[in-house]
Amino acid sequence: MLPQAFWHELPRIAADLPRFAAVLRARPEDFVVEEIPAYDPAGHGEHTFVRLTKRGLTSAAVRERLAQAFGVPPEHIGLAGLKDRHAVTTQTFSVPHPNPEEVLRRARAALPEVTIHWARRHPHKLRTGHLRGNRFRIVARGVPLQAWQQAQAIAERLRRTGVPNYYGPQRFGRQGDNPQRGRAVIEGRGPRKKWLRSLLVSAYQAALFNRYLAQRVAQGWFTRLLRGDIAQKADTGGMFVVEDPQAEAERYAQGRIHFTGPIFGYKMWPAEHEAGALEAELLAAEGLTLDDFRRARVKGTRRVARLWLADLHLEPLPPDGLVFTFTLPKGGFATAVLREFLFPREVGGGG
Repeated sequence: MLPQAFWHELPRIAADLPRFAAVLRARPEDFVVEEIPAYDPAGHGEHTFVRLTKRGLTSAAVRERLAQAFGVPPEHIGLAGLKDRHAVTTQTFSVPHPNPEEVLRRARAALPEVTIHWARRHPHKLRTGHLRGNRFRIVARGVPLQAWQQAQAIAERLRRTGVPNYYGPQRFGRQGDNPQRGRAVIEGRGPRKKWLRSLLVSAYQAALFNRYLAQRVAQGWFTRLLRGDIAQKADTGGMFVVEDPQAEAERYAQGRIHFTGPIFGYKMWPAEHEAGALEAELLAAEGLTLDDFRRARVKGTRRVARLWLADLHLEPLPPDGLVFTFTLPKGGFATAVLREFLFPREVGGGG
């Protein structure tokens, strides 16, 4: 069975450099997120994209109020990703209405505390995952005086190596037991509700991915490729098997390609050779095979294992603050970056 894995126990890239204590989310403005769209609205079609900035509201709450304003079920309102309540977040929604002026009027009436930036037509609903990534501006407060030098040293390391693309703790539920419940679904047990089964299985897959990636980091196999890795090109997303790690070393060091880790399922593309042996050992330790995921109809996929922080920037904020700015691809957790620097105390919520 999968042992309980605590977030703080996952190995860090900068483990030899001291971290510092800090307070996160002392106020919503300390955690600013801007969604980067995958594409611009076409300017025609039967749906309208709405760009807005919210504070103190969940994405689900915004969707509910837009649904009420347009008299449709909440699932007819599209969004690319969920954003936190304890933050200032800019993101796009879609509504099934072809008149941008009317959409602006109703949206502003339904969400008077939200800044509505624009409304533009598009042929189809905005779907989950239809984004390139997110830009973050995060303020840490209560930072000790010596932290600036410590943070600079850590940032310099991370710009060279990247950061493990761990799933954040919010993936595993409030009690942290969703992976165990997901394992039960794979075994043919667990709840009957389809959406809940999917949520729990995803948590189990994420926990296994974190374990795989933690082993790579702990063994020193994060800063280099292994033979048989399934690598992904940063520019095109194309994937290929690494037959000669030395021949690909320069592209890897430059952040042009990244190795991927397993999101186990019966249709997952398994790694080969040395990297494949690691995946097989992890699954065997769980007493499972890829085919065992077929019963729960879990196809599986692969996930990029490294976050490349080309635009990571740090700035002091007197008297005791530190500002982090960086961009992550979709699916990346800001907590995976921040944990390399600090021991957080979250005032306003998780994340």
